[in-house]
Amino acid sequence: MFCGIDWAEDHHDIALVDQDGDQVAKLRISDDSAGFHALLELLARHGDSSEAPIPVAIETPRGLLVACLRATGRKVYAINPLAAARYRDRGSVSRAKSDAADARVLANILRTDIKTHRPLPADSELGQAVAVLARAHQDAVWDKGQLVNRLRSHLREYYPAALMAFHGKGKLGLDSAHARAVLAAAPTPAAAAKLTRSQLRALLNRADRLRRSLDDEIERLREVFRSEQMRQLPLVEQAMGHQTTALLQQLNAACRSGDDLADATKAAFISHPDAQIITSLPGLSVMSGARVLAEIGDDRTRLTDAKALKAYAGAAPVTRASGRSRVVAARTVKNRRLAAVGYMWAFAALRSAEPRTHYDRRRDTGERHTAALRNLFNKLLGCLYYCLHARTLYDPERAFGLSLALAA
Repeated sequence: MFCGIDWAEDHHDIALVDQDGDQVAKLRISDDSAGFHALLELLARHGDSSEAPIPVAIETPRGLLVACLRATGRKVYAINPLAAARYRDRGSVSRAKSDAADARVLANILRTDIKTHRPLPADSELGQAVAVLARAHQDAVWDKGQLVNRLRSHLREYYPAALMAFHGKGKLGLDSAHARAVLAAAPTPAAAAKLTRSQLRALLNRADRLRRSLDDEIERLREVFRSEQMRQLPLVEQAMGHQTTALLQQLNAACRSGDDLADATKAAFISHPDAQIITSLPGLSVMSGARVLAEIGDDRTRLTDAKALKAYAGAAPVTRASGRSRVVAARTVKNRRLAAVGYMWAFAALRSAEPRTHYDRRRDTGERHTAALRNLFNKLLGCLYYCLHARTLYDPERAFGLSLALAA
């Protein structure tokens, strides 16, 4: 028996099919506890048991319904909606569509091709918690970046001195506590020009400890704020200053939430049994290690081998061959969160001797920086897969010794 669920916001359509493809039951349930119990009763009437639970296909890996189904111990298959649409075309050429029919299609996908799909991994509760926190922190970082870009674009319209003071290489950055404190106190060029040395000193000290000479920074800011700049009309400048204050309030909230999520993520990750192994690899800190664990999980049966992990992360190339044409290109279908942390991971690993030598060797063969980093990420993923399965810490001699000896 196979179950398909076409989910919606307030209700879900259920279909059960047997091994011959005949639909034996269908039901529409509500998206609440009563609906979930109705689903369990339907499954129980058709042979569902704790020893042999009926597998379920659904088009999403998230939500309360999926979480409750996974808690029953059954295999839940998250079918890509695009793949489900192709299966639907196999059974009908009229392009007719209904929620009940979609549920039946999902059930038949498991009946015919269950071996080509993988169930959702059985990650531990702590592993799932790390995933929630690490992804939320990553989203907060991306949101903060968007707010900084909005603030930068807005300041360009009327307040170039603020960009000269805080934005650019070697500057504190618009998202720094010092920049936010000064801009909050002086959201217009006119207000910034009136700031005294004592006021700047108080603002900078109140924000955070400055990693450079405080007196030199105060003089630099005074010189920038009092330099000749193009200006908007006074009332327009004042109005744009109010907009800057509003943007700063949003940026402050984003920075606070990012810091809170970072602390919660680190605490959860450190308590995970895989944390010591993951952070033993070069380039992986507590935060980047948490992001890696969030995407690969702690169910070691999730991926069949290291090649699957490398393909999942987008580190392994993909080959497109047809006739005499054969193209090897970078993989575009991948876990983008894992690929994003992978670039930072490989770049940070260059501070270690063995990864740096591996990177330099790839560069010497003519590879560009991005390709060499991706190859290093591919190598590190293989090391991580081995370490996690062998429950051993990273050993640079075993990880890079053979390849570097062959290169020499």
